Amino acid sequence: MIQTGSKTFWRANLALLIGSFMVFANVYVTQPLLPMIASKFAISTLEANASFTITTFILGFSLLIFGPLSDALGRKWLILVTMLGITITTLALALVTHYQDLLILRGLQGFFLAGLPAIAIAYLAEEYQSDAMIIAVGLYIAGNSLGGIGGRLIGGFLGEWQGLSNTFFIMAGISSLCLISFAYLLPNSQHFSAKTLNIKTVLSNFKHHLTNKALVIAYFIGGLSFFIFINQYSYITFVLEAAPYSLTSKLIGMLFLTYLAGTFASSLSGKLALKYSQPSCMMLGTSLLILGSLITLELSLFAIIFGLTMNSFGFFLTHSTASAWVSKQASQSKVKANASASALYLTFYYMGASFGSFYLDPFWQAYGWNGVVMASLFVLFIILLLDLSLFKAHLATDQHKSIKLI
Repeated sequence: MIQTGSKTFWRANLALLIGSFMVFANVYVTQPLLPMIASKFAISTLEANASFTITTFILGFSLLIFGPLSDALGRKWLILVTMLGITITTLALALVTHYQDLLILRGLQGFFLAGLPAIAIAYLAEEYQSDAMIIAVGLYIAGNSLGGIGGRLIGGFLGEWQGLSNTFFIMAGISSLCLISFAYLLPNSQHFSAKTLNIKTVLSNFKHHLTNKALVIAYFIGGLSFFIFINQYSYITFVLEAAPYSLTSKLIGMLFLTYLAGTFASSLSGKLALKYSQPSCMMLGTSLLILGSLITLELSLFAIIFGLTMNSFGFFLTHSTASAWVSKQASQSKVKANASASALYLTFYYMGASFGSFYLDPFWQAYGWNGVVMASLFVLFIILLLDLSLFKAHLATDQHKSIKLI
């Protein structure tokens, strides 16, 4: 098993961070390019936005495929196939001349983008010693936030400088380098045990996970947290675009640098979880999301940036520890279908992102940013109660272990 601080530990972590960066940079690269896409193909803003949402939507459902597929067929080679698929579709995006072709390719890319997120946590759970795994999950998710930042910055700056097609060409080049580095750095699986792939078993595994209270609560914590967090960013851009701020799209894009706080939180989450417990970290993360949201109500530019920075730290702390909790609980269950358990978590996570705007939009239309924050707080307090239930379960488990030792 890979142990904390070993050469293999850092090599594998670097590989997963690079892979994570590649995946999420490709997910988010089109977000700042939406006006350019609308202009090039003479389509509406809503139609252009479909080039982003179709990717995340298909990604969310594809996780349910790659999780059980990986449990049966293996880890590293399947990740490499999907990373190659990402690279090829990104290159193909540079050549499209019709918007329908772009949508098809972005949908296909969403399928390939699900590979690494569905498999990575299961790989960590199998190959890493328990304490090392908790730290490694945080470092891996730090790569998620770096990819989210990097994709938006690459799209925003390259799009204005080089145009749409060349942006995709360069992104394909970056993806190729990430693919080669990942293939070289990631150790082959040593503790993978293949499970026979059949639909009945897959459905049985999903049913098992969905009847495991400790897992289901974590699924809702991750999904509802992203439900609020990612969609707050969407609405704050409208606030900052209008008077009295009147920020340009470039400056608004720089707002996503607040994600760096999330990178730091993810990398720190493992150590905090080992010291204080995973549920404690989830409670802290949700509390910071509540506090950060309240701070933005002051509506000065400094307060908004500070509040969103706090939100980013809180969200990624919650997400990192909830993800590690799922992997740990799944590895301790009778079924031990780790990849499918992690895939379900991420499906809840991305479905939360997809549907959050439907919940927040009526409050935005009626009350502006104040309405968005108030609606967010209602959900965040529900999440805090879910965190508390896991904390109580964790305490009860610890007490039971202590009694057995005595």
